[in-house]
Amino acid sequence: MTDHVRPKRCGPQVLADRLDAVANGLTGKRQIQLPLVELRPQSVLLTFFGDYVSGHDEVVAAASVIGTLEAAGVGVYATRATLARMVKRGLLVRVALGRQAYFGLSDFGRRTVLAGKERAQVADVVDRHWDGRWTLVAFSFPEDSQRERHVLRSRLSWAGFGMVQAGLWAAPHDVDVVDLLSDLDALRFVNAFIGEPLAPTEAARLVEASFDLATLAARHEGFLDRWGAVERVGAEAVADPLTARVILSADWLLVLRDDPRLPIQFLPDPWPGLVARALHHSLEAHLREPAELEARRRLDVTVVEAGARSASPAELLSAAQDAQPCVPVCEGVQ
Repeated sequence: MTDHVRPKRCGPQVLADRLDAVANGLTGKRQIQLPLVELRPQSVLLTFFGDYVSGHDEVVAAASVIGTLEAAGVGVYATRATLARMVKRGLLVRVALGRQAYFGLSDFGRRTVLAGKERAQVADVVDRHWDGRWTLVAFSFPEDSQRERHVLRSRLSWAGFGMVQAGLWAAPHDVDVVDLLSDLDALRFVNAFIGEPLAPTEAARLVEASFDLATLAARHEGFLDRWGAVERVGAEAVADPLTARVILSADWLLVLRDDPRLPIQFLPDPWPGLVARALHHSLEAHLREPAELEARRRLDVTVVEAGARSASPAELLSAAQDAQPCVPVCEGVQ
């Protein structure tokens, strides 16, 4: 592995010290401000619904959503607009209960959320038992299919593929390409293969050519920088665990969004992703219970009967305009 892909700001001893700090637990009494994180509203909403409103037929009031996201630093307008887009895309459903608009996950949205939670909370950030096999996808779209090409590339990146050359992507895993792309009008433009590279191709060189290891390392380093103070002072010093967990979950999902979970033997040693994963899991374990208690107190979540009517655009707009944030803006988050 060449030196230019190694993380520049974090030597072996620093990473080892951080890992020891996480393993030793989170302690402290001082209150702490939450890190400033550049969040994407849809990512925040997906993690929010996944953590607190994921049951079948569960819905949450628009006021609760707007208040929680405003506390996390997402503006009211951005939240309203993103809710509407997610309903249009089939990720959320909306119902009217009286004059209030409520939102819940659709079946498609629930599957999307569960896939994200699997990646964030269960899956490893590296492949420790690689069998040497690669999945390759070749595609060629008509010239006027730029949007379809972009969507396909995004989907491949999410699934751990890197671009080998124009029109040819590879992932060091077995990937069910039909399942991955089944909801896109792209399969007729795609060819997929599974196999192993032959000489003169070397797996390590293929990894370096297809994946930007320096950028991947920098993402994990950024997460460590943002959440290191919370680690040092202790999660119990967070004044608002609900908001803290919302921000933590959305931030971690963005870090992992395009992470290909590469075979560990092709990564620089030490790899900051391992330390970042340990930090996230430790913070998540400490924040989960107090955040869920706070959610039960602050969020207006209810169960609706199947087939409840959808809110009209006028009802949705009226309810969203009437809704006031139900939690204070968290200190330290703009």
